[in-house]
Amino acid sequence: MPPKLCTLLLVLGGVWTSGCVTSSPAHAVRLNQIQVIGTHNSYHLRAHSSLRALLASRDPEAVQGLDYSHPPLADQLSRLGIRQIELDCFADPAGGLYANPKGVGWAASAGLPPVPNYDPDGKLRRPGFKVMHVPDIDYLSTVLTLADGLKQVMEWSQHGPNHVPVFILLELKEDAESPELTQPIHFGEKELAALEAEILSVIPRQRILAPDDVRRGERSLPEALRKYGWPSLDSVRGKIMFGMDNESAVRDLYLHGHPALENRLLFVSVPATNAAAAWMKMNDPVHDFDQIQELVKARFLVRTRADAETQQSRRNDPTQRDRALASGAQFVSTDYPEPNLSFSSYCVRFEHGVVARINPVSGNRSWQDLELDNPRKSR
Repeated sequence: MPPKLCTLLLVLGGVWTSGCVTSSPAHAVRLNQIQVIGTHNSYHLRAHSSLRALLASRDPEAVQGLDYSHPPLADQLSRLGIRQIELDCFADPAGGLYANPKGVGWAASAGLPPVPNYDPDGKLRRPGFKVMHVPDIDYLSTVLTLADGLKQVMEWSQHGPNHVPVFILLELKEDAESPELTQPIHFGEKELAALEAEILSVIPRQRILAPDDVRRGERSLPEALRKYGWPSLDSVRGKIMFGMDNESAVRDLYLHGHPALENRLLFVSVPATNAAAAWMKMNDPVHDFDQIQELVKARFLVRTRADAETQQSRRNDPTQRDRALASGAQFVSTDYPEPNLSFSSYCVRFEHGVVARINPVSGNRSWQDLELDNPRKSR
């Protein structure tokens, strides 16, 4: 293929053929042609020993599934090279709903060692979205509020704005694990509007890669992906993306009146034929391996999980991890970006400390040695 024609194809549509190898500079790489590692429940800290004892008395296996802690978000981004994080959000418009965890009293009544206060500044008493796993019992978090978490990401980003986009997955929690726990507030239109307002209060719109930026005026996101593809990686460096983890009524409410996510900030996981389809959540890369690969080949972004709970890690079993990485899912999420050597050497990372790599399904193999993510490197 003539070099000029090859370059033209790269620019117009991302036609990646072996004939284009010599004309494939780093700026030809598109967002969907990379793969990064993320963390599941990125804020999570192991519950206090007294709270774990309470949980163990009811469900010993569940306690094992919660036996992990993540470092602060900035440390994950800088030291571990994480580029996808997950935050569980609870609406708390008046403030104080989660300020007095019931587990503290339950532990005292059971004669267990006292559980210390982990909110000395009273952030949980203020209005705004809170971040935790399960109220009252598994609530320890490196990020007490959504605003705090977003500020940590933005401060890190501003010190190295050449990074590949960071994808923030938000799970909007509105169901209680059991009736005796504090009951979450339902997400209605008012709460969804407040969520977007809180995001924009921390991250300027121009720093967000939103659905409208991908749709580019087309009637649907799938049409835009077929016509234009995803933006080039270089054009979206330093951006933040948001996705909604929910696939229930709250997702449908978010789409109501915005069928192709017009004027919305979050991508949502929907079937490939939906007008809002651009990113999908496929958490089982073993069972759904072929489907993930087909979605990636069709230019969609996919998030999958390299592990679930801690039992797999305790067995030091890499099967799901290896399938996740080979599937081509652009975001591979784990509880273990570094090993917990107290019980296993299992972890999920790329070789040689690479932060982002060329996607094994949608990328060109001849690009695999390109440096894709160096936050402090000049453009």
